[in-house]
Amino acid sequence: MRRKEEMSENLNSIDEKIIKILKNDSRKSFVDIANEIGMSESAVRRRVKNLQDVGIIKKFTIDMGPSNKTSAITLISVSSTADTSNVSNHLLSLKGIEVVYEITGQYDIATIIIAPTILEINSYIDEIRKIEGVSDTNTVIILRTLGNYT
Repeated sequence: MRRKEEMSENLNSIDEKIIKILKNDSRKSFVDIANEIGMSESAVRRRVKNLQDVGIIKKFTIDMGPSNKTSAITLISVSSTADTSNVSNHLLSLKGIEVVYEITGQYDIATIIIAPTILEINSYIDEIRKIEGVSDTNTVIILRTLGNYT
């Protein structure tokens, strides 16, 4: 782990450029990256491997664009006699639940639900309300997503 800390403290501008390019397009070829920053393909390949080896780059992934799906955020209150962790784990097993967050504030849990239609989101919310320990829900439909959360 020491090597990762040293590496993250010592990232130079070339490494930062490579990371920025890969964040924007993780499928960009080493040749294209090399041409963009004025290095050889083998030097870029070696730098990316080093960034992976020390854990600065953990994985390459995809970010899907807009689709014919509807998303919602459902806030959930858990009764004081119920175990929030049990409710969260049960939520993860339900169809349509993309993410579960245990949160602070008026509600105990926030979920992201994804479904083809609002009607299906509504049926997923009905299933959430049946979970033992769920005392209240509040759902908002996501109209538009701006920015890039990573």
